[in-house]
Amino acid sequence: MYEVGDKVVYPQHGAGVVISRETKTVLGTERDYLTIRIIASAMTVMVPADATEAAGLRPVITGDDLDAVLAALRGEDEIIAGNWNRRFKHNRDRMRTGDVMELVGVIRNLMIRSLEKGLSSGERQMLARAKRILASEIQYAKDLDEADAQAYLDELLEEIALERETAASRATQ
Repeated sequence: MYEVGDKVVYPQHGAGVVISRETKTVLGTERDYLTIRIIASAMTVMVPADATEAAGLRPVITGDDLDAVLAALRGEDEIIAGNWNRRFKHNRDRMRTGDVMELVGVIRNLMIRSLEKGLSSGERQMLARAKRILASEIQYAKDLDEADAQAYLDELLEEIALERETAASRATQ
């Protein structure tokens, strides 16, 4: 059960803070709702308190979890057969799970594809959105402000891209 002040991740929008818990009557049914302020977009969302799991709401990763997340960014990409449309749907479904490791997999795979073959405009937008969501979570895990969290992630991804390019050039020599 989440309480006011808890830092959470809403899969479609990123990390935020529970700013209130209130009872509302919607369509004749009284339910408790959590209001969450999403930091990356300054929007608020309301989630029924008894449906947080179904909505994919989860606690923000901790500093300890961050090491595993960053290691996964360096992992090997997954080959998704089919055209860009099939890849897009697969990645969108992964992002909707709310699982941070699925989000990291989307970022890693799109980053690698971008380096190797380029991305469709939809995939470029998806990569930017996935990075924004992960950066919002890093912001809380590392206690950074929004700009520093985004810069931290961008620098890390540039470092990983450089490592991959260096390894690829060594392999062809």
